Amino acid sequence: MIRQTFVERGRSLIGIHNKNKRLNSSAKCNRVRFVSKNPLSRRYFAFLGGLAAIFFVQYPAVAQPLVLQNDDIIVAYETSIEGAAAEVLRLYPDLKQELEKIFAWSLDIRPQVVLVKNSRTFQRLSRSNLFVAFAVPEKNLIVIDYSRMNLHPFSLRTTFKHELCHLMLHRHINDQRLAKWLEEGICQWASDGIGEIFLEKSWSGLDAAIIADRVLQFRRLTKNFPQDKPSLLLAYEQSKSMVNYIDRQYGKRGILDLLGHLKNGVSTEAATIKSLGISTDELERNWLSHLERTPRWLVYLADNLYGILFFMAALLTVLGFIRRVKRRKVWESEKEEESNDELR
Repeated sequence: MIRQTFVERGRSLIGIHNKNKRLNSSAKCNRVRFVSKNPLSRRYFAFLGGLAAIFFVQYPAVAQPLVLQNDDIIVAYETSIEGAAAEVLRLYPDLKQELEKIFAWSLDIRPQVVLVKNSRTFQRLSRSNLFVAFAVPEKNLIVIDYSRMNLHPFSLRTTFKHELCHLMLHRHINDQRLAKWLEEGICQWASDGIGEIFLEKSWSGLDAAIIADRVLQFRRLTKNFPQDKPSLLLAYEQSKSMVNYIDRQYGKRGILDLLGHLKNGVSTEAATIKSLGISTDELERNWLSHLERTPRWLVYLADNLYGILFFMAALLTVLGFIRRVKRRKVWESEKEEESNDELR
């Protein structure tokens, strides 16, 4: 997720921070810890200081915004989640290498990652309780709601990788060329199918939309996604489904060719024709036809296979227990009859 409003809000709060120097008024609240001996540049410190003003204003007496950094990445965090900040530093080289291998592009930036401990603070920034992270590519910035990183299916690794993918795409493709649905679909595809938004696994908005003939047109998802919750969730599902469809029909090479043409300045329509041999409208019709031919109950079984198997195993266990209890009662009854016969 990319929030332009966050940039504007951050800049205004950075201005307040520089004017009033609130974080510099107490040595206890401006401790900065470094992995390397090189100090943060004034530009980075001012920016992270502004972020600290946003994230920690709720708890000015106890919050201690700190920074871990090395030559490749900067991480801002609170004292109580220093271990998570260290984990981000540890994860970054591997995730960077994985993304560079997927796209055959270099990620030659120095990301700035902010770990937010308080979910309410994060939700005020994202303006939604559905998201767990967002990216601001023009600042090479990633903001993560760390309080939700242990909620299935999210993890710090997959969420971080998803947001890094946003930075990767915007590093190589002009914003005007990168369709919103394609960007979100690619980032989910590259991060093991995990996005940055809560999707109810037991219910598919896409399945319901197909049955009701209410699938969103992709031309509506070029610049922005809808704001209402059902349509927003559907937009994420459709984006993921479309990119997975391209992968199945044309392979990874088809996806990379499409992105390569976009990087070279070709429009989405022309890039689709050059790489896949069909127009975007035809691609959408083929994708929808493929979904309609697939029985929705079969899709549900595939998506919930482990849950169904677990339920069946639990049911068999209960039935086995009941059967054992019944057999025991029959055995005890027979034993009692034998005892009565002997007494006679």
